[in-house]
Amino acid sequence: MTTAEDVLRAARARKVMIATAESCTGGMIIAALTDVAGSSDVVDRGFVTYSNAAKMQMLGVQPATLDAFGAVSEQVAREMAQGALARSAAGVAVAVTGIAGPGGSDHKPEGRVCFALADAKGTHVETVEFGPTGRANVRQATVAHAFGLLVQALRAQDQP
Repeated sequence: MTTAEDVLRAARARKVMIATAESCTGGMIIAALTDVAGSSDVVDRGFVTYSNAAKMQMLGVQPATLDAFGAVSEQVAREMAQGALARSAAGVAVAVTGIAGPGGSDHKPEGRVCFALADAKGTHVETVEFGPTGRANVRQATVAHAFGLLVQALRAQDQP
């Protein structure tokens, strides 16, 4: 499993700052990164945008995107990551939006999380179905998956 230390080490190796845009995790990703002493050399900022209004105001998520796809969508995750990248000094930004539970619907079940990773090469989006494993478990799995995406993107920055 990828750790916060792994992310920070990869960012330091590439001299890249990190930003996060978080909804369902409520800041857990940025908190885990900044729990590590000395992380300020590669952590720029975290946006906790739990409400749709915050997503629009802080990250520039378009109202039309929210209306068309809902907050838990790859389209919104994409705009969150791109907004975090544009509104920070970071070279890589990760965004998460999902349904940690309890609850959900047939259309958007508990445990669904949409991820986006934005950097100079573009934006990658994906959806992971963690299942109805409980709020704490979904949120922890989301943090771990976000760490993996960050390390993968940071390592890929050396590639053409």
